[in-house]
Amino acid sequence: MEIQGKIAVVTGGASGIGQALAERFHADGAAHVVVVDRDEAGAAAVAESIGGTGAAVDVTDEAAIKQLVNDTERDIGPIDLFVSNAGYVTLGGLEAPVEDLNRMFDVHVLAHLYAARAVVPHMVERGGGYLLNTASAAGLLSQFGSLHYAVTKHAAVALAEWIAITHGHQGIKVSVLCPQAVATNIVTNSPTADQLADRGANVAGADGTLTAEETADVVTESLREERFHVLPHPEVAKYVERKGADVDRWIAGMQRWQTAMFDADRHPANWLTGT
Repeated sequence: MEIQGKIAVVTGGASGIGQALAERFHADGAAHVVVVDRDEAGAAAVAESIGGTGAAVDVTDEAAIKQLVNDTERDIGPIDLFVSNAGYVTLGGLEAPVEDLNRMFDVHVLAHLYAARAVVPHMVERGGGYLLNTASAAGLLSQFGSLHYAVTKHAAVALAEWIAITHGHQGIKVSVLCPQAVATNIVTNSPTADQLADRGANVAGADGTLTAEETADVVTESLREERFHVLPHPEVAKYVERKGADVDRWIAGMQRWQTAMFDADRHPANWLTGT
């Protein structure tokens, strides 16, 4: 897919990866970019800087997402690319409240579902379209210290796979973005930001931290090649291959890595008791 001349919607677009994608799409000649975020002022600022449209929408509100899609299709034009990108991270294990898991599931999984349910029928009617869903390398591997993040990002990848399989014959293309560490405000915006700052090691940064702009470069290349896995950190492909070849060996390796990453006072096992 070439973004030139296309209409794109980007959620979580007021900052971080979403902002970088909106700006990159504009630079590459998109006909129009709709920048969506709960942060109305932030979405408006990014949209103004690229001549797009800003929209304040809670991605966990299915009716609002459907309205966004319908309004865009009516007032701007057919949506060629819908980027479902909003997300956040928390710290916690088996002891973390189920309510926290449910809230994260709403953002990391149901938001993707709502977007697909709203936009795919329009795309199918026109003979095709593209979905880009942001997940994480944690969705292909796992995440030390964050049960809810690992589980919901796995679900996000599974949902993207299902849509690609089920609707591919109708011209629906799907990519799933699975980066490791990217320099954004995801930690500072976390409900457990204080705990992440005090206890959280930068596990995802083991293979380097990319800028949001570098991530956007990989996304545009992957969209052009219509690759399902978008892997800004190429090492992730190697890890996924090892996991598939021998999952028991992979789990043992992850256990060793976890132990090496944390000293006795910061070991993830202690997070279960809050010590």
